[in-house]
Amino acid sequence: MSLTTFSTERVTERVGRDADLPAKITIPYLSNKKTLRRPITAVTAYDYASARLVDEAGLDLVLVGDSLAMVMQGHENTLAVTMDEMLLYTRGVRRALRRALLVADMPFGSYQTDDREGVANAVRFVKEAGAEAVKLEGGRERKDLVRRMVDAEIPVMGHLGLTPQSVHRMGGYKVQGKTMEAIDELRTDAFALEEAGCFAIVLEGMPRELASIVTEELKIPTIGIGAGPDCDGQILVLHDLMNMTFSTPAKFVRRYADVAGVMREALGEYRQDVEARTFPSDAESYHLSREMRELMAVSAEAQ
Repeated sequence: MSLTTFSTERVTERVGRDADLPAKITIPYLSNKKTLRRPITAVTAYDYASARLVDEAGLDLVLVGDSLAMVMQGHENTLAVTMDEMLLYTRGVRRALRRALLVADMPFGSYQTDDREGVANAVRFVKEAGAEAVKLEGGRERKDLVRRMVDAEIPVMGHLGLTPQSVHRMGGYKVQGKTMEAIDELRTDAFALEEAGCFAIVLEGMPRELASIVTEELKIPTIGIGAGPDCDGQILVLHDLMNMTFSTPAKFVRRYADVAGVMREALGEYRQDVEARTFPSDAESYHLSREMRELMAVSAEAQ
C-alpha cells in the first residue's frame, strides 16, 4: 500500500510561490512565451509519480514519449511500443498533472499508413487518455494528416531532425541537417508543418546554427533536444537528466542528479537491514492492545 493522493493545495501553493505562473498551461500561453522570448520548459515522463513531481516543479509541458519503449520496457529502439501501451502510460501521467500541458507521442505504425487511422488514434489519446495534444514525426509528408487532426480539434506538435521512428532509414541515431540539401529540406519541412497547423515543433539532433535559423523563421515555438540553446524551449527525458539510465548519455544531456546512485545505495542498505533483522524494528511494527496481549497470555497458560 502506498499513499499517493493529491493535496488540494499543492498547485495553489506552487503558483503562490511563483506569482507569474498560470494555474494551467495552455497552447496560447506557450505561443505567448515565444513572443515574449521566455523559454518553454518541458520533460518527457512516463508514470504517475514522476509526472507528479514534474508538475509540482512548475514545468510547462510533459510529453509521454514513445521513448518509453526503451526507457521503461528495455527495447533497443522506439518502434515496438503499441497504441494500447501508449494509452496506458498516458492515463497514468494524466492523473498526476494539474498544471502542465500533456502531450502524447503517436507511436510508430499509428499514423504512417492511413490518415483516417491516424486521426482516429489521435482522438483516442484525447478521449481515452486525457492528452491535450499529440506529437508526430515527419515533415511535408505529414501536412494533410496534421490538417485533418487540427480540423478534428486536436492540437499537434511536430518533430523534425533526428526522428527516432526513422532509425532504420537514417542508419542509426545520427545528427541531421549537416549539408545544404538537408538544411533546405528541414527548413521546408518546418514551414510545411507550421502552415498545416502545428502549434509547436520539436527540433532534435541538429546543429545549433540550423535550429536557431528555424526558430527565428517560424511563428510557432520550437522545443529543442540536442539542438542547441537558441530554441524557444528545451526538453529532456526525465530518466536522462536524473541519471536513471544504463548507457553513456548523449552529448546534449546534462545530468542534474544521480538518482540511480541514491537508489542503489538505499536498496543496498535495505537488503543489509533485512538480512541483519534490524528491519522492521519494534517501533515499525503493529501491536496488539495490552488487554489482548494479556488475554492471549492467559489462554496460552491454560493450554
